[in-house]
Amino acid sequence: MTSSTKLPRLSFQGELGAFSHEACMRLLGPRVPVHPCQRFEEAFSALRDGTVDAAVIPIENTLHGSVHENYDHLLHFDFRIVAETNVRIVHNLIAAPGVPFKHIRRVFSHPVALNQCLHFLAANPQMERTPFYDTAGSVKMVIAEGLRDAAAIASAVSADIYGARILRRSIEDDRQNFTRFVLLRRMDQPALPLKEAAKKNWKTSLVFTTRNQPGSLFKALSAFALRDISLAKIESRPLRGRPWEYLFYLDLLGSVEEERVQRALGHLDELADMLRVLGCYRV
Repeated sequence: MTSSTKLPRLSFQGELGAFSHEACMRLLGPRVPVHPCQRFEEAFSALRDGTVDAAVIPIENTLHGSVHENYDHLLHFDFRIVAETNVRIVHNLIAAPGVPFKHIRRVFSHPVALNQCLHFLAANPQMERTPFYDTAGSVKMVIAEGLRDAAAIASAVSADIYGARILRRSIEDDRQNFTRFVLLRRMDQPALPLKEAAKKNWKTSLVFTTRNQPGSLFKALSAFALRDISLAKIESRPLRGRPWEYLFYLDLLGSVEEERVQRALGHLDELADMLRVLGCYRV
């Protein structure tokens, strides 16, 4: 992206300084304009309505698995995935300037973040854990309310944004904690000027349904196995209105420009009741 190119505005769920905000900056730079939303559906709706040019959403975490709500939104909104990034989740204990560690009696953060710092909290039983709607939002609240006995668990970026102080860094239980985020655009929008990559570094995401018959999923997946196409992920979600039938979300390593991928998708289309490519993008 050249300096003369106007940066797109991105929607994401959370407050400024949330890990989704960090993903926005990783994808399009630290100066990218953003539109924070309270709920995931609001971030999708902002893109649908043209309030923003793109949306960044978390799709899975290495410890907690898939963000099922967003898989459902991918089906209901007519968007395409154009890029992805992985963010290592580093949790920090953050308080107002001048508040010492020994004064902390309450810790605010998103329930998932609190559960990812159980060893630290167990070692400091004087700190009462208090669930909050957002990690960065908890920092914003602690600073806004001038709390002198409380801290938040959030990213280092949020401490910078709200003028807070990091008391303890990297307090998460597991350092191998990553969240995968995807960048979404409307189907009628041109591609963002992201750098090109070799075909071996491309990923294609799709969703399909199969007939409710023995061996249907096996036959569907054989379209890729027969052509030596690696699958990075497969996720099933209930198909609403049709009890005990499922949607299958699949990521394959390859580009829709490759002949073998085109043949595999054609093969799958013959077997599936519904097939939709969600995006082809660089890994």
